[in-house]
Amino acid sequence: MKKLIINADDFGYSRAINYGIIDCFQHGVLSSATFMANMPGADQAADLAKQNPGLGVGVHLVLTCGEPILQNHKTIVDVSGKFRRLAFYESAFNIDLDEVYSEWKAQIDRFLSYGLKPTHLDSHHHINTYKGIRDIFCQLAKEYNLPVRKNMELPSHLRHPDQFEYYVEQILSDEDSLREAFSKADTVEVMCHPGYLDKAVVEGSSYTYPRLDELELLTSNRVDQVLRNCEDVELVTFKSL
Repeated sequence: MKKLIINADDFGYSRAINYGIIDCFQHGVLSSATFMANMPGADQAADLAKQNPGLGVGVHLVLTCGEPILQNHKTIVDVSGKFRRLAFYESAFNIDLDEVYSEWKAQIDRFLSYGLKPTHLDSHHHINTYKGIRDIFCQLAKEYNLPVRKNMELPSHLRHPDQFEYYVEQILSDEDSLREAFSKADTVEVMCHPGYLDKAVVEGSSYTYPRLDELELLTSNRVDQVLRNCEDVELVTFKSL
C-alpha cells in the first residue's frame, strides 16, 4: 500500500485554526498536524489533540512568529522581544545558533509537558531549511528520535517520507494527480493550512482566506471519493515511518 500523510501546519496558532484542523480530521481526510508550542492557542490545541488521539501531532518549530518560550534571547528576537519576521532571514543574517537550539528544544519540551508524544518535526515558514539552522533542526530530530518533513536534503540517519508536496489542491484534485504524486514514492506528505478565521489570524497571518478554501477542500465529498477510488493509497501519520 502507498502511504499518504495529509498534514496541517499551525495547530495552536489560534482557536479558529485549531477548530478548523479538528473539523478536517473528524469530518474530512486530514491525518496529521504540527503544533506551535509558543502560540496563544497551544493549550487548547493540546486538549483537542488528547480528545482526538487518532490525529498524528508533531512539533512545528517556530522562529518567525509570535514570542519565544525562553526570554533570554538576544539575536533571534527584535527590540520588543518578539521573533524576527521571515524577511530578516531572506537576506544575509547573523544569529546565535545556540539560541535557536535552546528555543527549539524548549518548544519540543513544552509539547511534551502536555503529556503528548510528537510524531515528527517540521518548521514554520520552512525556516529549518536556512543555512546553519538546518543543522540545529537535524540535531534535534536525532536527539528526540523523530521523523522529519522532507523539504530539504537530509542526513541518511533521519526518517522521512519519500516525497513532500506543497500544493494540496493540486495533489487531491483527482485520482490521476494523486497517483502521479506516488509515481516515484511509496510515502508522500502533503502540506496544508486549513482553518477558520478569527482576529488573531486576520491580523497576524499573511495567509488568511485560502485557509477556508483548504478546509472546504479537505472536508468535501469529492476529495473523500478521490481517496476511496485510489484503493492502493491509505491515509497514515508519521508514526507509520
